[in-house]
This record gives sequence, C-alpha cells and structure tokens, in this order.
Amino acid sequence: MNNPMKTLFATGLGAAAMYYLDPARGRYRRALVRDQLVHGGHKAKHGVSVVGRDTRNRTMGLGARLRSLLDRGQPEDTVLVERVRACLGRVVSHPHSIKVEANDGVVTLSGLILEQEVPLLIDCALGVPGVRDLKNQLDARAEAGDVPGLQGTPRQRPGTRPAFLQSNWSPTARAAAGVGGLYAMVHGFRQRDSVGTLTGAAGMLVLTRAITNLEMRRLFGIGVPRHAVDIQKSIRINAPVQKVFELWDNFENFPLFMTHVRHVRRIKAGEDKERWRWGVTGPTGTELEFDSTVTAREENRLIAWRTVGEAFVHHAGKVHFQDNADGSTTVDIKMVYNPVAGAVGHAIARLFGTDPKHQMDDDLLRVKSFLETGKLPRDAAGQGMEVPPALKEIAREHGAGGNGAGQQGGERERVRPG
Repeated sequence: MNNPMKTLFATGLGAAAMYYLDPARGRYRRALVRDQLVHGGHKAKHGVSVVGRDTRNRTMGLGARLRSLLDRGQPEDTVLVERVRACLGRVVSHPHSIKVEANDGVVTLSGLILEQEVPLLIDCALGVPGVRDLKNQLDARAEAGDVPGLQGTPRQRPGTRPAFLQSNWSPTARAAAGVGGLYAMVHGFRQRDSVGTLTGAAGMLVLTRAITNLEMRRLFGIGVPRHAVDIQKSIRINAPVQKVFELWDNFENFPLFMTHVRHVRRIKAGEDKERWRWGVTGPTGTELEFDSTVTAREENRLIAWRTVGEAFVHHAGKVHFQDNADGSTTVDIKMVYNPVAGAVGHAIARLFGTDPKHQMDDDLLRVKSFLETGKLPRDAAGQGMEVPPALKEIAREHGAGGNGAGQQGGERERVRPG
C-alpha cells in the first residue's frame, strides 16, 4: 500500500462499497446503476449505428470530391450553386439571407451578411471547384441591429478547421479518437515508467474527450463560468399549473422540499431585480452560500435564474411550466453549471449520487408528492420552519394532517421532524 495510486484506489473502492451496500438506500442506488448500464448499452448500440452511417457518408463524399478533382469539365450552374451553398453554410451565421446565382462558372453572391463574415465567404466560394469568377453584391452590415434577415442568435459555424480542432467532433472523428486513446492508455500504463505514464494519461484524456464530446475547457471547468455540464429533467405533476407555479415562484419554500437547501432569503439588489441568498449543504456536509437573481419570469409559464457575484459553483437555469389538457402540469427544467473540475468532477459526484441531477430528481419527487397528496416530506432540510399559509391551504385541500401542515389551533404551524 506504499503506492499512492493503490491507496487512492483502495479508498475509492471502500467508499463505493459503503455507498452501494448501504442497508437503507443501497438497493435503490444499485438499481439506478443497473438502469444506467442498460441505458448505456442502448446508447452504445445507437452510437455504433450512427458511426457506421457517418463513415459511409463521409467515404461517399470523399469519393465524390476525388472524382470532381479529376474531372476537368465545367459543372452545370445548378451543381455549382449547390456546391457554393454547402460551402457558405460552414462560414456564415445566417446563410438563409444570402442568394447564390451562377452563370457559366461566374458566381454572384447577394443578400444580407455580417461584415466580419465577408472575407471568409469569398475565400470559401472561390475555393469551390468550378468557380471561375465571383461577383460580390453582398449587403454587409457591421451589426445585426433591426435587420430581419440577421435576427436570432447565430449558431457557431465549423468553418474549414480540421475535425479535431472543432468544438464538436463528428461521430467518425470520435470513434477514431476513442480507439486511438484507448490503445495509447492501455499501452502507456503497461510500460510502468514515466514516459508510459504520460502516454497513458494522454490516451485517457483523448478517450474521455471522445466519449463526452466536450471541449477540454468544459471537461475540466476552465474558463467556463457556468456552461460546463448540461442538465435537463421533465416531470408531470397532477396539479393545476397555477399551484405548481406559485409553489416554485417563492424560493423561500424550497427548504421544505429539498434536503440540501438549508435556507433561502430575499435580499436587496437594486434596479428592481430580485436577488436571493441561498444556504446549501456541500458535498462534504459544509454549508455554502451564494446569491442568485431572477433573469426572466412569466406568470404560470417560465422562471429563469443565474448566480451572481462569487459562488462556489456557478450555474444558471430555467423552468418551463406547461398546462396540460387533463389539468396536470409538465415541469421542464434545464440547468447549466460548472462544478469543481468541470465535467470530470460531475462524473465523480454522479458516481456517489451527490450531483445536482440526482438531487433534482429527488427534490422534484418531493414537490410532486406534496402537490398530489398534501403531505410535506419529513426528510427535507427545513425542519422546524413555519409553513406558509398557501402551503397549509394545499394540505387542507387534500385533508392531510401529517407533518404539522394540516393542524388547527392558535399555535404557529411548523414542519416537525419525523
């Protein structure tokens, strides 16, 4: 056990055994792992099919490009137009606003475009096989402003960079990198020397990049204040959208349903913006505080927020509320956050069930249970808190008297520990 790596491995193995063999929650946690393995098998099967199709299509495209290079004849104008359009779609953020015409190899470009994209488009179009000359009739604008054809958030275009220098790797590139990274990792760690260790570590890094398809800065949480990990969750609650929204709209209610939120209070923010101070339980059991502000709010439809100032974990998110025809409500949550060590830290936290996704699943089930039964959970963090009148009314509607929510009398009603 003198080897630090062996000590670390043994410690992790012992912690995992305690976590998954726990008498109270171990069975549930093992079931989650089993479900994840089944889900992973389905994704792997689908991934093999996607890689096969992508490889086949790229092979056909490469063959067509080689044939076009060997063919010295002038392509038809319709073919030339499609070639240019395929090119501009890679370097222009609003390709629908650009018109392409061709006449005997002379291509005419017209329409709206952002000024900084003009040189990229011209270079790309002139490089298309069959283009003899180019007429620039583009209406270049320094910024989008109120121009209809340049509205909307422009998508990031891959440009002409090699596949492995792009933020999103193609399925074929991911497969090739994964195989190469796996070989380098196994071969390097088997050498049992410093060079082999570096080779194995590099191979592991490439393999992780290929599996996750995340940039290195997102993988390790470097230079991405919030957007390192994406989380999405939907749940259907058998309650009217007004009640669901009202419960969610008051953040001070959250400790009554969530196990990791200790307290939430409104603080002065200025400029008529709502600002809240949160106290939450961290992975090691310590209490952490951060501030958040509401960035968007639509009655019974949407709530969005983001952290402000210094925060241990920066994050942002939004919740959509959909009123269903049967009187139920679908709650859709999307959140991005940057944990310690980025996506790698998220994966480690997920292994032990302490990541925000697991916590969100449990907390949403508590909210659903209360709105459908009127009974407040006994394992939430806000034990001893005063129950707001709105929540008391929900409990009375269901005839729930447990947890102190439905009691009558002159005393202030509070959630009592079970």
